[in-house]
Amino acid sequence: MKIRVQLMIEAEGDTPEIVREVAQWERNGLQPETLGLSLTEAKGLLNQVQQTMVTRQAQQYVAEHRACPRCGSSRTYKGHHSLEVRTLFGQLTLDSPRLYTCRCGATRDRKSASPLSDLLKERTAPELAYLETKFSALMSYGLTVAILGEVLPLGRTINVASVHRQVQRVAERMERALGDERAMFIDGCQFDWDQLPPPGPPVTVGLDGGSVHAKDQPSRTEGWFEVIAGKSLADKGSKCFAFVPRYDRKPKRRLYEVLQSQGLQMNQSVVFLSDGGDTVRELPQYLSPESEHRLDWFHITMRLTVMRQLAKGLRSTAGPTTAKDVDRQLGRIKWSLWHGNVFRALQTVDHLEIDLEIFEDNREQKKRLKALREFEQYLTLNKAFIPNYSDRYRHGETISTAFVESTVNQVISKRMVKKQQMGWTPRGAHLLLQVRTRVLNHELRELFAGWYPGMEPARQPAVKEAA
Repeated sequence: MKIRVQLMIEAEGDTPEIVREVAQWERNGLQPETLGLSLTEAKGLLNQVQQTMVTRQAQQYVAEHRACPRCGSSRTYKGHHSLEVRTLFGQLTLDSPRLYTCRCGATRDRKSASPLSDLLKERTAPELAYLETKFSALMSYGLTVAILGEVLPLGRTINVASVHRQVQRVAERMERALGDERAMFIDGCQFDWDQLPPPGPPVTVGLDGGSVHAKDQPSRTEGWFEVIAGKSLADKGSKCFAFVPRYDRKPKRRLYEVLQSQGLQMNQSVVFLSDGGDTVRELPQYLSPESEHRLDWFHITMRLTVMRQLAKGLRSTAGPTTAKDVDRQLGRIKWSLWHGNVFRALQTVDHLEIDLEIFEDNREQKKRLKALREFEQYLTLNKAFIPNYSDRYRHGETISTAFVESTVNQVISKRMVKKQQMGWTPRGAHLLLQVRTRVLNHELRELFAGWYPGMEPARQPAVKEAA
C-alpha cells in the first residue's frame, strides 16, 4: 500500500493554486509498529508542510509590499539574500529580496529596504520561543534542547547557548515592561477608599530567602548569594514571585504588580509574614493602607531551638547557671513571645545574658553568649512586627510562613540548586526566576499572546459540572 500526502494552497486573485506532494510512504501489512505514522515520518511531514507554507507566505508578503506605499508604483529589485528563520517545525531558508526606495521620496532615511527582513527581526518564531522559554524554566537548558530535538523537526540541533539567550531575551522584555520603582504605592485618600466595593478576604503574603551557587567564586564562603521568594494567597488563588536583592532594582514594584494581578483593593487587608531579615523588612511598607507586617513564628522558634541545643552542653556543676536553668529561661522567653510580650522577653534575655557572661572565658560559652546576643538584636530590630501569636492562632489567622518553605523549594531549589552543578550570576539567576515564576503561575502563554496578538491564548481547562 502506498500513501501520498499532498498540500494544496489556495490563493486569492490571479495567483494560481499550489499543489505539492510533501510525503510518500509504503506499508506492507499491518503491524503494531506500522500503525499510523512513526515519529520520524511525522516530523518529516511537518517539516515539509512548514517549508511549503512559509515559503508561500513569504512570497505573497514580498509581492504585497513591492509597491511603493506612497505612490503605488512597483519598486525594482536591488538583490536577493537568504534569511534563516527558526520555526517550531524546522529551520527554514527563505529568499528575501531587497527593493530600491521609490523616487517619490516616501522614505528618505535609506536607499533600499527588505520587507521580509524588516518583518522577521527576531528570526525565531514566537511558538518556538515560547516552548524554549517554558521548558527552560522547568528543567536544565541541556535537557530542554534534548527533549525539543527529540519530538520536533527542528532541523539542525539547537544550541544550548541559543536557548539560554532566548530565555534571557524574554525575561529582559518582561523587565522592561515592569513599571518604575516607587517608594510608596498608596494612591488616593480615605474618602476614595470608602467608595470602593466591599473588600474580599485578607491577602496573606509570605516572604523567605534561599541561596544559589555563585559563578566563578574563589572561596567557598563567597560561593552563594541570596534569593528572595514569596507566595501571595488570595481569594482568587495563589501566585509566587522571586528576585535577587543584589541585582533587582524594583522589588517593591514587583510585589505590587503581583498583588494587583490578584485584584487587591486599597481597602483590603494584607498581612505580610517574613523572617525579619534586612532584605525583606522594608519591602512590604507603603504598598497598601490596610497592610500589616508580622514576624514569622517559625523563625523565632527555630532560633530558640538552636539556643536550647547549645545549652545542653552546660555541665550541672558549672556554677549557679546550669543547663536546666538556661532551658527554663528560654522557655519563659518563648512563652512571652507567644503572647506578644516583647518587653518581658527582652528582660529575660538580659538576665540570661548576665548569667552566661560569668563563663565567657570558656570557648563553648562564648558561642552560647554570641547566639543569645544575636537573638536579642533580632528581637530589638523586629519588635514592632511581633504580634500576639496566641490570639491570632485562636482566631485561625496565619502565624507561620510554612507555606513559603515549599515555595522556596519549588521556585529556587528544584531548578537551581538540587542536583544542579551550574553556577549562577545574580543577573542570570534573577532573569530565569522571572520566567520560572510566570510558568508556575500559568501566565507565560498569556504574556506571549499579549506580545504577539496572532498567538492563541492558553485554553482554560473545562470545569466539570456537578450532577
